[in-house]
Amino acid sequence: MPLNLPDKLPAIELLKEENIFVIDNSRATQQDIRPLRIVILNLMPLKITTETDLVRLLSNTPLQVEISFMKIKSHTSKNTPIEHMKTFYTDFDKMRGEKY
Repeated sequence: MPLNLPDKLPAIELLKEENIFVIDNSRATQQDIRPLRIVILNLMPLKITTETDLVRLLSNTPLQVEISFMKIKSHTSKNTPIEHMKTFYTDFDKMRGEKY
């Protein structure tokens, strides 16, 4: 089954080159499948590389998986562009009420 990832996540193109079935949020909302929702707290310094590695591992499931990335508000990433963090990561405070 496909992985449901945030639109324009850099890992999407790398995974597609490896023939891993990935769909973005806009396409996933059109399907009538309730995905397994997972939140990832990525504490590794090379976030984009780690995102790709983690998503690659999760791609081996038969379930449709919706992945969200969480960050700690007080932490500033030194090795990942701030725009990437703002676009693809959400503070814990904003995710607290969500069900995963």
